[in-house]
Amino acid sequence: MSIKENFKFKDRLIKGIENDGRFKISVVKTTEVVQTAKQNHNLSMLNTVLLGRSLTAAILLASELKGEERIKIRLEGSGPVGMITAEANHAGEIRGYVQHPETELDYSDETTSIGDGIGIGLLVVSKTLYNEAEPRISSIEIIKGDILSDMAHYMVQSEQIPSAFLLDVSLKDNGDVLQAGGVLVQRMPGADDTVMDMLQLHLTELPPVAKLLEDGKYVDEIMWLASRPFQVKELERQPIHFFCRCSPERFINALSMLNYKDLRELKGEKQEIICHYCGRKHIVSKKEMTAIYEAARAKLN
Repeated sequence: MSIKENFKFKDRLIKGIENDGRFKISVVKTTEVVQTAKQNHNLSMLNTVLLGRSLTAAILLASELKGEERIKIRLEGSGPVGMITAEANHAGEIRGYVQHPETELDYSDETTSIGDGIGIGLLVVSKTLYNEAEPRISSIEIIKGDILSDMAHYMVQSEQIPSAFLLDVSLKDNGDVLQAGGVLVQRMPGADDTVMDMLQLHLTELPPVAKLLEDGKYVDEIMWLASRPFQVKELERQPIHFFCRCSPERFINALSMLNYKDLRELKGEKQEIICHYCGRKHIVSKKEMTAIYEAARAKLN
């Protein structure tokens, strides 16, 4: 693929609205994002799919926010995966991680399903919005653990908006990401329920998003296909990418919040800190640790 073609098919989100204003639709390609997460965290195939779907859901929900407002999805259950966290903002920045990235399931048991990785637990969605001091937090019980069913259930229970979700990640034989993407359709206030009923039925007959991407269809065409038989017009589009704002300065600020006793034990010792979200390693030098300790001691005088 040429450089021009590669750029044309990069990860991107497109948002549209039905011509008569009866529903909104967002379509996203997250192939590079999910592959980056897979590499950063050395994810198993199971976790590549689960975190990939979570990251895709997060950016679709973030498409409804403004600027750098952000949304965080956290699933924590009884299964061997433990906890999955995905965070995104309207600017197209996505990040996330899995508590036990190496976990895989034994599929020789015919009763095993992908949802067994998470198991029974809670799905928590928090939104950090402009002009609100505290995040808005909603939580529901995990119903299947496959992410797709749980996010659809969340939209009905917490957002109370008739919606339809498609989340898909396909893998190569070596575990790398072949394609990943998703679709979110939301009914607009006052629209007839029959519109969403028709769309939801249509979406069940649509090929998986990853298959559409494999066949060379991009977000534009997928938006038109997913909206049939209705007509939609594009509202906006933007590139998206796996991005984490962690930095040595942020970790130094976090260490500065420790109490004096803890800092005294760390005095003069270089600290190596690894970011949960991106796997990046940061070093806080002995000199910096001593300066943090001395600042804490000064506050006691």
